[in-house]
Amino acid sequence: MRRCWMTAVLLLIAVPNAWAQSLLPGFEKAAAFNEQVRWSRLKSGVRVFVNAPLNWITSRRVLVIYATPNGSTIEQTLGCTASKEIDWRFDIQHVAAQTRRLREIATDQDIVLAVVQAPQLSWPTFRREQSAAETIIREVVESLAKELAADSVVLSCHSGGGSFVFGYLNAFESLPASLDRIVFLDANYSYSDEERHGEKLLAWLNGDATRRLVVIAYDDREITLNGKKVIGPEGGTFRASQRMLTRVRRDLELNEQEAGLFRVTKGINGQMQFFVHSNPDNKILHTALVGEMNGLLHGLTLGTDHADKWGTFGGPRAYSRWIQPQPFADPSAVRAVIPAEAPEVRFALPDRSADAPTGSQFQQQIAELPRDQREAAILRELISGNVPESLRRLRPIRVEATDAAGAKHVATYFVMADCLAVGTDDDFFRVPITPTTATSISEKFDASLITAKVSDDVFAAAQVKLDPKPLARDRDTAATFWQHHQIIEEQLHGKPRGLLVAGIKKDVVLTNRLAEKPHKVAIYGWHYPDGRAIQSLYVGHVDWYVDYSHGVRLMSQQIIVDGRSIKVSDVLKDSRLCPLLSSEGPMDVAEIVRAANWGQ
Repeated sequence: MRRCWMTAVLLLIAVPNAWAQSLLPGFEKAAAFNEQVRWSRLKSGVRVFVNAPLNWITSRRVLVIYATPNGSTIEQTLGCTASKEIDWRFDIQHVAAQTRRLREIATDQDIVLAVVQAPQLSWPTFRREQSAAETIIREVVESLAKELAADSVVLSCHSGGGSFVFGYLNAFESLPASLDRIVFLDANYSYSDEERHGEKLLAWLNGDATRRLVVIAYDDREITLNGKKVIGPEGGTFRASQRMLTRVRRDLELNEQEAGLFRVTKGINGQMQFFVHSNPDNKILHTALVGEMNGLLHGLTLGTDHADKWGTFGGPRAYSRWIQPQPFADPSAVRAVIPAEAPEVRFALPDRSADAPTGSQFQQQIAELPRDQREAAILRELISGNVPESLRRLRPIRVEATDAAGAKHVATYFVMADCLAVGTDDDFFRVPITPTTATSISEKFDASLITAKVSDDVFAAAQVKLDPKPLARDRDTAATFWQHHQIIEEQLHGKPRGLLVAGIKKDVVLTNRLAEKPHKVAIYGWHYPDGRAIQSLYVGHVDWYVDYSHGVRLMSQQIIVDGRSIKVSDVLKDSRLCPLLSSEGPMDVAEIVRAANWGQ
C-alpha cells in the first residue's frame, strides 16, 4: 500500500498537476474536447498551432508535428464537420479528430499535436525561397519539443508537407535520438538520394529498434483530371516511393506482401513499412489516404500496442465522433470593420471628360473588338479619368494583427467600394481586365492590387453582400461582361452608390505563388453572403485570360499602421506587419510582378 502511495506521489512530482486541469504557458482552454490550444506566427512567417490535452494523465509526453499540405491552412488541416457553408478542405484530413481518437485509446502517453503552416501555404516554396529554411525548420521542431517538454517527437506530413520533413533531415548529419517516428502520407515527393535522405533514414532506424518510418502512397502514374494526366513522367508519390525502396534495397532485404489493395513492403523487423495502394480504378487518392482511410492513425500506431485498436486502415473513418462542428479560429485574426472615423482618401485621377463615353456607350464600342484591342481601350479610358465618382472615394477598413513577438498592430487601409469600371455613377460598366492592365492602372492611381486576405476583409466589412450569380456560356466575351454587370445592377437596385459591396466577382489578387507561376493570373474569392468563397486561391489561368467573373478592386498605397502613414508595398514586405494584409507571410510586390512577367 505504501509503495502504491509513494508511486503516486512521485508521479505527481514528475508531472505537475497530473490528473488535473493544467494550462501550459500561453495556452487557452478550447471550447470542446477538454483541450488547450495556442496559436503563434514566427518571425519567418511560419504559423504554428498546438493542441494539447487539458488533463495530463501520464509521465510521458509525445509531440506529433504535422506539416500542412500545399494550399491548405492550419484550420483546414485540423478539420471540422462538412457543410455547404464551409470549404471542402475542412473535410479531407481531420488531423485534430484523428489525434483525439488516438488519445482515447493511448492512455499510456499524453499526445500533443502541433500543426505547422508555411507562410506561402507551400513548404517546397518556402524551402526554395528562404535561404535559411532548413535551419528554421530545425529550430521550429527543437523549440516546440523544448517548450512542451516532449519525451519524443513524431514528424508527420501530407503532400507538400513532406518538404518540411526532408528539410529537417537536411539540417542534420545524424538525426537526433528524440525523433521517434516519421510518417509520410502521400508526401515523399522531395526524397533525394543526392541529399542522402536514404542514408540518414537508415542510420536513424538502425540506431534504436523502437523507431519507425511509415510511408503511405498510391499508384498515381496514370491519374487524370479534366482529361489530362496529373503527374509528369518523373513525378508523383509512386515513383518517389520506388526511389526510396531502390535505395533501401542496397543495404537491406525487404519483405513484400499484398494486403487488400495495398502492397506492403517491410524492412528492419518492421521498423520501416511502405503501403502503396494499387489504385485499380485510377482515382485521385491523394487526400483519401489521409482522412477517409485513417492514414494518420495508421501511421502513428504501427508497431505499437495501439495498432488497429482504433479502427481499420482503408476505412471507414474511425474518428467521426471526434470531429468538431466548427473550425478552429485563430484569435489574432480579428474581423475587419469599417471604422467610425477615418481620413478621406481618394484616387488622384484626371477629371472625367464631358465627352467621355458612358458605360453603356463604351460597352457598344468594345463589343466586337479583339481581346488585345479591348484591353487597350479599357486602359485608355481608365487612366484618362473615365471612372465613376463612387470609385474615386475609397472606403476605409480597419484590421488588427499580432506579430511574432506578441505585439499588436492596428491598421486602416483604403479600398474601392466596387470593382474597376468605366463611366459615371448613373451609367457605368464593370470591366474585367488582365493583371498587366491592372498593374498599369495601379501605377497611375498610386494603388495596389489586393491580396486574398484583403478580399476576405472586404467581405467581412462589406455593407452590402450579394449572392454570386455565375454564368456558364461565352465567359470571355464583352457581351457576357455586360450581361453580368447588368445582373449585379439588378441586385443592387435602390442601393446608394459608394457602399462597400462584396459578392460581385472573383478578385484578381497578389500572391507569392505567382513567383513560381510566370505568365499567370491569380484569382480568389467571390464570397457568398454566408462567407463561403466560390474560388480558392488559383493561379492556373494564363495571364491574358479574362472572363466575366474577374474583378479588379484596387486599394490605395496609403495605409495607416499604428498611427503612422506608410505604403502598402512596405507593409507587405515587413515580416512584422505583413499579417495585416497577407495570410501568406511577407510579399515583395515588385518581385512578384517581375517574376509573374505579365505582358512580357
